[in-house]
Amino acid sequence: MEKASKSKVIKIAIIGPESSGKSTLASFLAAQFQTIWVKEYARAYCEKLNRPCTIEDELAIFNGQIEAEENAIKLLNELNNSPSILICDTTILNVKVWCDHVFGYSPKEVNDACDIRIYDLYFLMKDDIPWEDDPLRNFPNERGYFFEVYQKELINRNLSYQIIDGDFEQRNILATKYLSDYISTLPL
Repeated sequence: MEKASKSKVIKIAIIGPESSGKSTLASFLAAQFQTIWVKEYARAYCEKLNRPCTIEDELAIFNGQIEAEENAIKLLNELNNSPSILICDTTILNVKVWCDHVFGYSPKEVNDACDIRIYDLYFLMKDDIPWEDDPLRNFPNERGYFFEVYQKELINRNLSYQIIDGDFEQRNILATKYLSDYISTLPL
């Protein structure tokens, strides 16, 4: 039987369309709250590919994202800070949304994990900042569509989320406020 951890890790998920400032916000929040953040595993994985991503690649990304998050949680538990906050630049929900769009379905293990791997608070990034070209980004004209897909996923799963919009400064202010407000509701 797995031993219960000594501290509760507050998991914050930053999700949304491509080029919506997820990584920028994750880095900012980690510095602001003096904690660590899990980078988007898909980016490092796909940078090494010299071909289009396959469903097998998506499963490797899915497993890599989970492993990276679990390693970060373990590290936070070892540090035993209170509260321990983990900022996640995307989640496995990204794999589901991507697979559904590109391949027309998501693997069962991805769907099942998305149903049980829940974060304390989700920040859904609005697509209202300029697109930044990047060789790993694919859908500059579909950001509004993806925003709606993510929002439907959150609503259908009855998950607590906040929309983060505006310029980068406004996004930082909003996310800091929402996270601070969330932390203030937790028992000491």
